Amino acid sequence: MLRFMIIAILLMVGCTVKTTTTTTSSSAETRVAFVTNGVADFWVLAGKGVEDAATDLNVSASFHMPPDGLADQKRIIEDLLVKGVSGIAVSPIDPKNQTPFLDKVSARTHLITHDSDAPESARLCFVGVDNYEAGVLCGELVKEALPSGGKIAIFVGRMEQDNARLRRQGLLDTILGQERGVDAYEDASAVIKGNGFEIVGTLTDQFDMAKGKANVEDILSKHSDIAGCVGLFAYNPPLILEALEQSGRISEVKVIGFDEDERTLQGIIDGTVHGTVVQNPYEYGARSVAILKALAGGDKGVIPPGGIVNVPARIIRRAEAEAFREDMRKKLGK
Repeated sequence: MLRFMIIAILLMVGCTVKTTTTTTSSSAETRVAFVTNGVADFWVLAGKGVEDAATDLNVSASFHMPPDGLADQKRIIEDLLVKGVSGIAVSPIDPKNQTPFLDKVSARTHLITHDSDAPESARLCFVGVDNYEAGVLCGELVKEALPSGGKIAIFVGRMEQDNARLRRQGLLDTILGQERGVDAYEDASAVIKGNGFEIVGTLTDQFDMAKGKANVEDILSKHSDIAGCVGLFAYNPPLILEALEQSGRISEVKVIGFDEDERTLQGIIDGTVHGTVVQNPYEYGARSVAILKALAGGDKGVIPPGGIVNVPARIIRRAEAEAFREDMRKKLGK
């Protein structure tokens, strides 16, 4: 418990967490692992889900947040294979290019994905939201916040990730009023216009917080008439808020977010964030551990038809923000 809280505090003050592995041990022989796609506050709740499920199910579970991207994630997984874990749940950083590696992993242990899928790989199932539909929800929030349209900018960690690509596409299709699922905007730097909106760009930061904030500052400098900023990863909305506060434009620009960062929720309560689309990272952790234990015991019935374990997303507006935050704090034992 303390370990997760320390990570969260360090992240909030901008420190770098070098050691990002937590293990919940038991007397059981089953050993599983949960690997994220980076270091972020979002994953603290997933880690708590891993911890609680491991205790309840008598499983030895390790939790890993790779601080240095793709190479670090690969190293962690290779080390877990050497240790002979019964199963691994991973959020792929670059699913397309990682597929050959993930196929090799799946040949040696039970492999599932969470948060961001690698649908072309041999993973057994995916645990998470339908990221396209979550993007649609985000688009609905944008249209609520800006009913007359306007200029908006999108901020995200990496476009290589399946979740980022699908969220952005759902968002674009919704606000532009076009056919669902149209995959016509691979160029993230392109300016896109339609339905009264102008998307001035999609800026990536590779999980670099300083870069993420600088991206917002750059947009504010170049576009005095920017109407909205959308953050697709958990840490993006807080960085947007920081940049807006420091520029004195916090009341001018609508902020729409993803996930349940404390600063995002406080912004919704304060009226500086219009709303956020939340996932359920706690369930990602808990369900992943339960599925991997069942698979280790020979129970393949836990894999649903189609290989998708859907954990629905939902919108949090001002009316729901306080109660949602209290529930989140209870899960973390705060």
